[in-house]
Amino acid sequence: MKKLISNILRAALVVLVFSMSACQEEYEEVGGGNEEQTIAANSSTAILIQNTSSNDGSYDNIVDGASCFAVQFPYTVNVNGVEVTIDSKEDLEVVEEIFDELDSDQDILDIIFPIVITLSDFSEINIESQDQLEALARECLEGGDDDDIECIDFVYPITMFKFDLQNQVTGEFQVENDKEMRRFFADLEDNELISIEFPITLKKYDGTEVVINGNSELAAALEMAKNECDEDDDDDYNDDDFTVEELDELLVECPLQVRQVIRNEVDNTGQYIERLLTFNADGTVYFSTSTTDQVVGTWSTSNTDQGVQLDLNFQDFPDFTSEWYFYEMEEGVIKLYKDGGNKIVLKRFCEDDGNINREAFLNLLLECEWIIKEVENQGEDVERLLGYEFQFTADGSVSLGNGVTTMQGTWQVGFNSEYKLSLMISIGDEPGVSFEWPIREMLETRLEFEIEETDHEMVLLRVCDDSANDGDVAEIRNIAMGGTWNVALYQEGETDLTVTYAEMDFNFSADHQVEVSINADPIAEGLWRIVRDSEEGLKFYLNFDFEYDLGELTEDWKVISITSTRIELKDESDDGTVETLVFEKP
Repeated sequence: MKKLISNILRAALVVLVFSMSACQEEYEEVGGGNEEQTIAANSSTAILIQNTSSNDGSYDNIVDGASCFAVQFPYTVNVNGVEVTIDSKEDLEVVEEIFDELDSDQDILDIIFPIVITLSDFSEINIESQDQLEALARECLEGGDDDDIECIDFVYPITMFKFDLQNQVTGEFQVENDKEMRRFFADLEDNELISIEFPITLKKYDGTEVVINGNSELAAALEMAKNECDEDDDDDYNDDDFTVEELDELLVECPLQVRQVIRNEVDNTGQYIERLLTFNADGTVYFSTSTTDQVVGTWSTSNTDQGVQLDLNFQDFPDFTSEWYFYEMEEGVIKLYKDGGNKIVLKRFCEDDGNINREAFLNLLLECEWIIKEVENQGEDVERLLGYEFQFTADGSVSLGNGVTTMQGTWQVGFNSEYKLSLMISIGDEPGVSFEWPIREMLETRLEFEIEETDHEMVLLRVCDDSANDGDVAEIRNIAMGGTWNVALYQEGETDLTVTYAEMDFNFSADHQVEVSINADPIAEGLWRIVRDSEEGLKFYLNFDFEYDLGELTEDWKVISITSTRIELKDESDDGTVETLVFEKP
């Protein structure tokens, strides 16, 4: 029955077309009037349909600089000396990340030819050189723009009919996608007529759907969609496609912390580092400084030809007062720029984002000593530094020692290239800790740092006055220093290795040194400490920095039990293997 009704409707459509004048004019009117049933191949409505079904070439502008074509996957580019294979749209983000690593460098991208490009009508061209590509790119409209309408799409399939000048049906076609739609129109002669089987559905850029019941509705919907969204046809791949409304919402959501201020190519960051800008919905903005709790100013945003603009106005802060354009907005970081070497970088400082106050971090570092619990470089443990002690001083000096040997260097707290608060250490004699360490977690007794990109990690434990006020630490330390100890048990999982240490005597001294001897002849020295770990309890650190048997004892052992004649220690590795070390008095 449904098929019969459909055939009747199509037959009625054909009869209606036969009744129209042979000299009928193409449909041009948008809305109102007696709607024609056909569309001329060269009419404005037909052009709107073709532009809506065009191939969008703007997504890879970072590579080809032109929105009227796109490079076919896969292809290879060299970005600032790094070779990148582009297999999908997601890979283009890798190119942008390389460009964004340094804001001040000159970004260079070289395409490895030959490549194939797809034009807006889905035709393909082989490109052999950069000159050939640039020549085609110049044919695009100025500024990288193109004619395609990207803010609305057809929902397929769509049934189309073709007529000749005598209103005779010459074909019925079912179109399944944009490529077939463009090719359908490409095959038409200028004097041919087509019609669409309505209703059809259009999907807008925001996901909403519109049902279209005729030619006038179709033309109106496509015409209106031309300027409904940002089609990102320019070459500014860093604009991140945010609207004024989205920006306004972000600015008032929570305070923004100053991370960098450059005016007229002069770095003025030191004057404003970590100060807060608090934007309010009423157009006021408060600036918190070191000398004044709040300085009030005004702000507003607008759309301009150069992108979204932020107007800031403070009576006493000319470094911030200006018309700023948004260069980038991602991962909580907002970058503003203005011609002439002017730049401001701000970072979200919401309480629920786990932000760490720089002043509090500085003060905590200076209050006490910090013991290395763990250091990993590229995922590998640097065991030779276990138990070493950092001492940070207000003049920017830092020492790292094991009780006997001390190394000197410098330190500061600042922001790394990703604007993350970091502990920057430089000790020439110890490259294992000489990095910019982004702070991951700050507790009163524990600091954790992590460089995710290179799999570096460092954990420090706070020790004040050598734990003089911790009765448990003092008691264990006194017991350990109460004479000679032997290894009564050393076991890895089910393997008993005690015999390896059977003739060794261990003597723990007050300067955190442990001496190992056989028959009163010293054979090795190492470091030992008793430290309270806020997460794991009392720990007994041993560090012999040896590759041989004593090196196996290098560990931050957990204290299980202790008496005047027996110390039992355990450690569980990441794979679940339990090690047991027991010292006993001879």
